[in-house]
Amino acid sequence: MADKAPKDGAKPKQDEPASPAQDPPPGSGLSRKERQQVRESVRHRPAVVYEIIRVQGEIELRRPWSALWWSGVAAGISIGFSFLTEAALSAHLPASEWSPIIAKLGYAVGFLIVILGHQQLFTENVLTAVLPVMARKQVHWLLKMLRLWGTVLAANIAGCIIFAMALAYLPVVPSDVVPALADIVTKVMSNSPWEMFAKGIGAGWLIAALVWILSSTENVEFVVITLLTYLIALFGFTHIVAGSVEAIYGVATGIIGPETAVFRFFLPTLAGNVFGGTVLFSVLSYAQVREEIYADPSES
Repeated sequence: MADKAPKDGAKPKQDEPASPAQDPPPGSGLSRKERQQVRESVRHRPAVVYEIIRVQGEIELRRPWSALWWSGVAAGISIGFSFLTEAALSAHLPASEWSPIIAKLGYAVGFLIVILGHQQLFTENVLTAVLPVMARKQVHWLLKMLRLWGTVLAANIAGCIIFAMALAYLPVVPSDVVPALADIVTKVMSNSPWEMFAKGIGAGWLIAALVWILSSTENVEFVVITLLTYLIALFGFTHIVAGSVEAIYGVATGIIGPETAVFRFFLPTLAGNVFGGTVLFSVLSYAQVREEIYADPSES
């Protein structure tokens, strides 16, 4: 007699194969829950990370001017706390060889406020805004990128001016911290224009790497931001926004002249940051995923 078909809702017999969607690969010995854990633990492919940043860039490029401006001003003010915190730590740590290394941790504070607060920082937008332009290859997207860069950079500098003037002319800084502020300005401005440019490349690369890493990880933002921005200070790299607070404070207090701030610091550092974040990091990141993002998914 032929076997009867199982009734609806009845469990299949032990010798009946389950559907491929329910079965783990041969020899894996993993349950469905464990396979789900594996899928969640696998790191994103570079092409996926690239696409995440590209989509974020398009969102930023479509934001209205007023939103970009006020967020950029807030970022310029917030980044000033990198300058102030590093000076405060330097002023209060005991004199020793290791004190400057610890004091440079304060440099991360402004970046933590800006990035975790989702404020507009120029060097972040160097990477996120350029990827949509590289992907779409259209002039109007290039114009959108230039509009974003110009708006955010101008807004950041406006915020830097507000913070630096407050430090210089309002009684907000303890008197014992003032020499440390001046010392930071003097050390930064001792670089030649070529050194500003070269060190700006390093800072641009690290900020671009920061954006890339944050797009592919979760729950480690505080550690990643602190580590990578601390490296900028530790290696003496130059950052166009954080350094502008120092330069403007130096001009306001007579430590340096305006021409030194513009031609020795601002222009070379801006060029270095853009080169490090765009020409190097963005182009190389695009090159490593170009074949994957244009590949036919059905072939994989």
